[in-house]
Amino acid sequence: MGYYDQSQVRRKRGGRGGYFASSLSGVLAGALLIGVVVPGVTDEQPAVTAVAPVESASNVAGAASNTVTDVSSVVEQTSPAIVGVTNLQTAPGNAFMQTSSELQAAGTGSGVVYKKTGDYSYIVTNHHVVANAEEVKITLSDGTEIDGKLLGSDALTDLAVVQVKSEAVETVAEIGDSSTLKAGEPVIAIGNPLGLQFSNSVTTGVVSGTDRSIAVDVNKDGSEDWQAQVIQTDAAINPGNSGGALLNNAGELVGINSMKIATAAVEGMGLAIPINEALPIIEDLEDQGEVQRPSLGVTIMDLANVQPAVQERDLNLPEGVEEGVVLESIQPGSAADAAGLQPLDVIIGFNGKDIPSSLELRQYLYTEAAIGDTLDVEIVRDGQVQTVKLVLTETLS
Repeated sequence: MGYYDQSQVRRKRGGRGGYFASSLSGVLAGALLIGVVVPGVTDEQPAVTAVAPVESASNVAGAASNTVTDVSSVVEQTSPAIVGVTNLQTAPGNAFMQTSSELQAAGTGSGVVYKKTGDYSYIVTNHHVVANAEEVKITLSDGTEIDGKLLGSDALTDLAVVQVKSEAVETVAEIGDSSTLKAGEPVIAIGNPLGLQFSNSVTTGVVSGTDRSIAVDVNKDGSEDWQAQVIQTDAAINPGNSGGALLNNAGELVGINSMKIATAAVEGMGLAIPINEALPIIEDLEDQGEVQRPSLGVTIMDLANVQPAVQERDLNLPEGVEEGVVLESIQPGSAADAAGLQPLDVIIGFNGKDIPSSLELRQYLYTEAAIGDTLDVEIVRDGQVQTVKLVLTETLS
């Protein structure tokens, strides 16, 4: 999935023909599209009829009234913190038409005001909502349009932060704790499905699952780059809802709506970035304009993608080594260079943990390691398994 062009949900391993290179020496980039399409296979199941005791009409009516009141109060309290985000870009040229330098809306999405400090307020949205934007416009819940300044954006986690002047901002979302969510817990999604004409639309549902892993192809090369950790909900999340709020029943922000899995065989699978996962990324984007991650300073290829004849000729792998990451090139002055790693070395482990592919390599570096950490890197070189000490550094410019 390139956040929104998904061909599978479960992680898939195995080779595909040809070489490809994936650099860890710079920030991963790639346009992200709205709307995940995940082909699925379902088995026909016989219908099951459940019989339950019938409650009195007064009890049912009372429960429905309480539910409506709870949701309505949450929406009234929080919806002013949900905004529209418009991505403005110069229209592409056309050989048969006069070109214009005027910026046009390339897309719209949603955002959440999460902080107000002095003269400025801060909005979190999705990276794919603001990708390649030359300007960003923010539409408040009352229809007021103000200028936004994109502070930073991260393709890997699909998050971005926009700064606006505080004078027009009245409401800030209250941050919740996504780690306490449980399957079956009611949630509320607020956003702008299909554009600003449906701004601040409200849908309700439950948490269908927590801590789901979704494979992401960020740079659109057909290979999985990342495993996104998401909340699954049956609250409707449609194109334009991206960047909007997923709230718990207390009106607290527990997720940033991000994806939808939609096929004829699948219904009601919306996905949101847990707020606990998002907050460290948001802080980096607000403070530094980017997410600082440790870097090896190499270009790599999955061993599974190397043809057997090439493996035998160039890699001289010992028996039993079938997975790993081949180093194609080493950036001078990088962590890998300082550690003495060489092209055609095959990384098979970090600190005793198997690294079968570039996906696990990135996952380890970006979630379990930090700049300045020393790793025991297990490699295969000239038919021998060796361990090399490597000190992680920042990405070189």
